[in-house]
Amino acid sequence: MQKLEYMFESLLFNSRWLLAPFYFGLVLGIGVLLFKFIKEFIALLAILGHAKGSEILIGVLTLVDITFVANLLLIMIFAGYETFVSKIDIGDHKDRPGWMGKVSFANLKIKLFGSIVAISGIELLNALLKAESFTNEQLAWKVGIHLTFVVSGLLFALTDRIGHDDPRRSESNNSH
Repeated sequence: MQKLEYMFESLLFNSRWLLAPFYFGLVLGIGVLLFKFIKEFIALLAILGHAKGSEILIGVLTLVDITFVANLLLIMIFAGYETFVSKIDIGDHKDRPGWMGKVSFANLKIKLFGSIVAISGIELLNALLKAESFTNEQLAWKVGIHLTFVVSGLLFALTDRIGHDDPRRSESNNSH
């Protein structure tokens, strides 16, 4: 019976590798974002000579938005892979990001919320710069959605902090 239990637990433990293709898919997603970034950059260059300042700002904010999403994906790939699959062993490579290997699952969720709020903020600013294209009701919805992201992120960070400050949680962690 003990051998059967060991085989079952080994199977469960090794099943974590089923997540590896998901992370590889996210790497390919960064490639798709690179293509989108290049396309948007070329479009921005095409209007540069005759565009209004707000149009250039919107173009640059679009590039920032795409970059934010790509950065978020990279953090998710590294942190998720190291949290759920395996440690990334690149030794003491000089280009190893300082945060790599130090982002916990809770930190990853906070970074995710922070990035969503930042992306939402950029989209809201983009909409406000094109305010004439939207009705007041549409703009109100965009502001409301952004505020929902902000409040949700703050509440999530607060509950995560409260959870870490819970003395009962510390005692249970110290007893193991």
